[in-house]
Formats: sequence, structure tokens, C-alpha cells
Amino acid sequence: MNLHLLVPALFWPDTALPEVYRDLPLPGLENMLARNSRADDDTKGIEAWLCSAFNVAKQLDWPVAPITLKTDGAEHMQAEDSYWIRADPVHLRIDRNQIVLADSRVFPISSHEAGELTSLLNRHFAGENPDLAFLPLQPDRWYLRVAKMPPAQTHPISEVANRGINELLPFGPNNTIWRGLFNDVQMLLHEHPLNQLREARGTPAINATWFWGGGILPESLVSPYTHVWSNEVLARSLALACGRNQAPLPPSAKAWRQAAASGNHLIVLSTLHGKAQYEDAYNWRESLKELEQSWFGPLGVMLRQGELDQVTLTALDTTQSKSFTVRRGDWKKFWRRRKPLSTYAG
Repeated sequence: MNLHLLVPALFWPDTALPEVYRDLPLPGLENMLARNSRADDDTKGIEAWLCSAFNVAKQLDWPVAPITLKTDGAEHMQAEDSYWIRADPVHLRIDRNQIVLADSRVFPISSHEAGELTSLLNRHFAGENPDLAFLPLQPDRWYLRVAKMPPAQTHPISEVANRGINELLPFGPNNTIWRGLFNDVQMLLHEHPLNQLREARGTPAINATWFWGGGILPESLVSPYTHVWSNEVLARSLALACGRNQAPLPPSAKAWRQAAASGNHLIVLSTLHGKAQYEDAYNWRESLKELEQSWFGPLGVMLRQGELDQVTLTALDTTQSKSFTVRRGDWKKFWRRRKPLSTYAG
């Protein structure tokens, strides 16, 4: 049995803050990294990595929206030959001389609120562009089917969260149209009574939508994995599109091993990602300790005992991916001494 672990933000993004690694008890992870062969590439972001792994070609964007559409509840809609783009609800705030974006990982939004806000948008745009319809298939994941507007070129929301958006708005030859739509949505949502209620109770307003992940449903998806275990909708959707087994992330390696059949498995451990993006060093450290106890340590034991043939761990950051592969026999290479996690972070 082979296992591939995808771990966004395994390394803290600020290399000038080495103390974030101080006194982290990570023997399982560090032993695994010490006995590996390593390969680096310039893949940036979880969407790019997952799409590339499943043979999805980049269009103007990585076509996330048409891939996740049916998983999010649009089984009755025809995704083929239609251009879909995500229009996820976000909160924008002014921070000194820039506008900073927060995504739904840091604020609540209910199905009722999503329906109210998208109804306003759809009523407004119905007259000038009846083909433009916002679909809140999930409270925090909205979709836009576009028939007449030219495609957009955008940045994934996973790259934009907690960053200034001035340089990250839609770009390319059609940027004027999409930036205009972005501004129109902002003005409409800003004065909605629902947002006034949210602000009155101290909850961030939903005052914009972030357009990203547009494209047409790709045809030739190929899965290198027989099983995918993840809470990320894109990973699950790619597996389903390929006819592969998929399931939510189990609570631990032990629970996974009890449920797993033979084959090639992909597990996406994404709990560190949001903490790193929002510069929450304390909870990033706590989540890493939990991963050590629940996943890295037990997987090392499974390798030593011969229950696994190979484990590949891919760490993603904003500039590249680093893959570490350890095989069952590599555990005998005792001369490869354990090193602190910070050693691999540069």
C-alpha cells in the first residue's frame, strides 16, 4: 500500500521567524523526513497541485468551479460546455493603504444569509444580463454561470486570504469587465440590511464576492490514486470525476488504516493552511502537534512494521512544493540522523 500525504503550509511562511519551530515535539515527522529522498518543483498552491496531479490542464484559471459544481449540489445542471466561475462570499476591510480580504474560514455565513444576498444580486443583474446568475450551492461557495461575458483570469482565493487585493484583482485582457462586476457587487452588498445586522452583532459583513477558478469542465481527468481522503471539495470532486473512491478525512492514521483497502491513497491534511495564512502562529503550532500525534507518528510505526510500502509527503507553500518520499526499507538507514523541522523550511 502506498500513501501520499498533501500538507499545505507544513512550513511556516515567514522564514525570518525561526522561533515558531522552537520546542516542537515532532519525532515522527522528523524521522520520516530524515530518511527520505526529496524532490522540489515550482507548483504553487493546493488548487494547482491537485489539478496537475489529476491531469487537468490550466485554462485561463485552474478550472475549479466546473469541477466542484456537482459535488456542491448541482447534479441537475449541465456543466459541460458552459463557463463557470466561483464567486465566493468574502469580507473586505481597509488596513492602512490597502484593502484586505478575509474568506469564510474566519466568519460564519448561513444558508439563509447566502440566499438573501445572492437574491439581491440576481434581481439587480436580471435586467442588464439575464444569463448572469449567482448560485449559493453552499453557504460559503457561490457559483456564477457566464454565457456572454468573456472569461476571467484570476487568483485563487486560497492565495488571496489575509492579503491586500490591490494587485490580485482579475487581470489579463478582460480585466476591466470583471473588475467592474466586482465593484458593482461591492456596492450592492454594502448597504444590504442583512449586513447591517451582522455588523451590529459584531460579525464581519459579507461585502464582496471573489471571482476565481473559472473554466469549462475538462474531459481527460486521470487519477493516479485509487482512494482520496480529504475534507477539501476539490480533492473529492476530482476523485468523483475519475470514478475513484473518496471519503472525508478520518480523525487519525489509525482510523484510516482500519478503513483503507490496498492501493494508492491520497490524504489531504489541510488544517495548517488557514492558520499560516492568517498568521496564527500559536494555533499553527498546536495543529502541527495534533498532526504529529494523530498522523505522522503512527504512520512511521506503520512503515517500520511493514504495513505501508511507501509514504510521500508533499509540503506546499506560496512558491513551490517539496516532496519527501520514504520507503519501508529506508527506516533501516539509521545513519540518517533526525533534524529539526526548521532545517527543511528554507
